[in-house]
Amino acid sequence: MITTSLNDLPEEPVSHNPEIKKKVMLRLGDLPHLTNFSQASFAPGQTAAAHAHQDMCEVFFVESGAGVIRINGQDYPLLPGNCVAIEPGETHEVINNGVTELVLTYFGLRVEIGET
Repeated sequence: MITTSLNDLPEEPVSHNPEIKKKVMLRLGDLPHLTNFSQASFAPGQTAAAHAHQDMCEVFFVESGAGVIRINGQDYPLLPGNCVAIEPGETHEVINNGVTELVLTYFGLRVEIGET
């Protein structure tokens, strides 16, 4: 069993933009196939640069705030309660174009290349 509390975790920089902070609840190696389970906070105007993962899926859940996720050049709204799943190889970028903090809870799952 693994237990964590957001209140007890230190903030860390997000790899795609070190100005964005996250708290990592579970890390690579904690559970099979899981790369991370984290919560990130985007200040208004912050962006996690466009990137793709060839060996993992990512799932984002919007806790609060508003923004946009750009997937393969197309924009999709990020609103509280929305869940977005990214397939391996899909280029994605998260943008807080709102006026309040955008809070996303997200996780990644390792997949074998060609498995999906």
